[in-house]
Amino acid sequence: MEFQIGDKVEVLDEVIKGKVINVINNKITVEDVDGFLLEFDPSQLVKITTAIKVTNDEVAQIKSQKEIQKKKTVQIFKSKERNSPKMEVDLHIHQLINSTKGMTNFEMLNLQLETAKRQLEFAMRKHIQKIVFIHGVGEGVLKEELKYLFNRYENVKFYDADYQKYGLGANEVYIFQNP
Repeated sequence: MEFQIGDKVEVLDEVIKGKVINVINNKITVEDVDGFLLEFDPSQLVKITTAIKVTNDEVAQIKSQKEIQKKKTVQIFKSKERNSPKMEVDLHIHQLINSTKGMTNFEMLNLQLETAKRQLEFAMRKHIQKIVFIHGVGEGVLKEELKYLFNRYENVKFYDADYQKYGLGANEVYIFQNP
């Protein structure tokens, strides 16, 4: 690229702008915006061209076209997706804490139940209608305790979750929003 005295330039790998002051033997002297004189090879510089003039009407047209395109994108849910729960809570003990070392079965069960209660009340506050509590199959102790917990709430209905997805190890809870 040919540079001439008076051209406005920018340096490629640095944040330097300036004006060409001198061109001698493939070395270009640039005066930066702070008044310092710097020498560069032509391969290190890019000529700054004048800005494109755009009217306010053209900007308004472009914005309106973008808004029209945004309005056209409507998300369509399949019936399975619409009915699927918005929230899953995995109550497996290894999902809740890093190590169960030193904990009794009673303490682990209490931790799982406290987590379930906290997540259920969070869903009620945030108006989330469906939650799946994944408890696993095991001996059924956690499942029975969860049933006891859910029965304490009047605005809650619970049942086994989707067998294809969770098997026998999960309960789905439906929360009535206006009891």
